[in-house]
Amino acid sequence: MYKLLDPEGSLATDAGGAISAWAWGLSRIMDYLEADKQIDAKHVAVFGLSRLGKAALWAGAQDTRFAVVISGCSGTTGAALARHRAGETIEQINGLFPHWFCDNYKGYANREHDLPVDQHMLLALIAPRWVYVSSASQDDWADPLGEFLSCVHATPVYRLYGLSGLAGNIFPPVDTPLASGHVGYHLRTGSHGTELADLKRFVEFMQRHWHTNDQTVRVEREKKRECDSRPTTGGDGNHAPQL
Repeated sequence: MYKLLDPEGSLATDAGGAISAWAWGLSRIMDYLEADKQIDAKHVAVFGLSRLGKAALWAGAQDTRFAVVISGCSGTTGAALARHRAGETIEQINGLFPHWFCDNYKGYANREHDLPVDQHMLLALIAPRWVYVSSASQDDWADPLGEFLSCVHATPVYRLYGLSGLAGNIFPPVDTPLASGHVGYHLRTGSHGTELADLKRFVEFMQRHWHTNDQTVRVEREKKRECDSRPTTGGDGNHAPQL
């Protein structure tokens, strides 16, 4: 893909790496889903595990067509706070996968506290849409607590929209999801991966919020129809006041 889009060769030091390319690919999939009349493109979720969890978050932050954004065990440079410095570090991830991010990011190895941003800001960019983060109890490399803390610190941005964020700021016990707000989180028993228990939580989250949102829209439409049909006069006796 990079050879196609950047035929001249080397990328700028602030140019995105493979994660950005994968996120771009997810948006191209969304292009197709919008064109397929059999798909309800207003109710599309983007999900990824591990490195694709990072890509899903980045795609969701940039592409507002994704109604729900879900990451599984995305860890460092995904949902986990860099400043928490637990599990995989910036130095380690860039050493193992130097092609995933821009070259400038390598300069923050062992300098997490000098970063101008952190991962809760990535989650906050998804507001006011729904975001869900899942972790696994044995996946220390992905820093479950750091992922949870990102959800906590993204919540104030959701409140700016008048929405609830994460339903609590205390790290939950395993298999006890926090899913009543616009930001959801759970810590599943087990190791790095996606299991049936995760998928069930994701579906429950989407069903709960999409149903509630659709129901709210229907109620508001009914209220507006009632107001429009009500025999109310304006100042000249002929026109109803604007709602």
